[in-house]
Amino acid sequence: MKILDRYILKRYLGSFFFILLLSSMLIVVVDAAEKIEDFLAEGGPTAYEVIVSYYMNFVPFINGLIFPLYNLIAVVFFTSRLASNSEFIAMVGNGVNHYRLLVPYLLGASIIAGLHFYGNHYLFPVSNKTRAEFENTYIYKHNFVGKPGNFHAAISPYEEIYLQGFNRYDSTGSQFAWIKHDSSKLKRTSVWTATKVRLLTPPNRWRLTGVRKRERVSDFEDRVEMMGPQNFIDTTIGMYITDLIKRDNRKDVMTTPDLIVYIDKQKAKGTGGTLVFEVERYRRSADPFSIFILTLIGFSIASRKMRGGMAWHLVIGFGLSAIYIFLTKFSTTFSISGGLSPMVGVWGPNIFFMGVALYMLLRAQK
Repeated sequence: MKILDRYILKRYLGSFFFILLLSSMLIVVVDAAEKIEDFLAEGGPTAYEVIVSYYMNFVPFINGLIFPLYNLIAVVFFTSRLASNSEFIAMVGNGVNHYRLLVPYLLGASIIAGLHFYGNHYLFPVSNKTRAEFENTYIYKHNFVGKPGNFHAAISPYEEIYLQGFNRYDSTGSQFAWIKHDSSKLKRTSVWTATKVRLLTPPNRWRLTGVRKRERVSDFEDRVEMMGPQNFIDTTIGMYITDLIKRDNRKDVMTTPDLIVYIDKQKAKGTGGTLVFEVERYRRSADPFSIFILTLIGFSIASRKMRGGMAWHLVIGFGLSAIYIFLTKFSTTFSISGGLSPMVGVWGPNIFFMGVALYMLLRAQK
């Protein structure tokens, strides 16, 4: 690595981590002002829990979501300074190719993208577990998603269950059916119904009340057994409490391997509701890649010496970032609720803006 490369890389990473530090302090102040009533409420958290369990994990989570924006600000900030001080003119005047100057930029972007990639897939989900437990206990006590009833799923290749209604406050359900098929899936070998089910031991030990069992004895005969409302059966069923009660922030606490396993299991059960998790899976790789795109855009904008200097560079950079973020949010929302493929919805804006970045780089002042 040459002296010039080290000089630019040092300015790049120094600007990025300085902006990261300032933004982290601002995030804590704004969030604390918003949640101060929850922190001071009766039965609320201690100061140690707020600092260690919440903010030590909340700050990395928020920063991870806007890493690309920090990167763009850092690139525009220090590149504009280089341009305003005529350092680019000196570099090019001494025979350094304009595109050769991109080498330390791309190296710095690779370091930041690598940190972001590892954080998205492994580090942030692990730290989010503690944060999510804190939020679910003290702040967002009712952030449940999904329907509380009409639950229908395949719990094995030859078994399916149905539950008409479920109350998460006392962990009871009504109108339960447990259907078993033969190996060909053409005939029902048994059907258990119950007027009421209640969770005994998490995650899947249940008590069935008002049971009616219908079992096939032969091709022409079924055996029916009914139990009174006072009698019950305790059994283990492939219906887990986590399938019925889901937190809104559940995807945030899963590492990517766990996320993939969960998506596959939910698809096998046929319960649906995996689009949000699939979008999250692809977002964790798409966001680090966007750092390279915004680095090229920031370099193309700020390397041009212009009247107004850094102010206009930041205005143009923020304008393009706003369009990029809007397009990203629109496409991911359309993936969740509009039928667009999650991969296309997440990676589409990246592909489009990669073309924009390359065009701006070719048209940049040299």
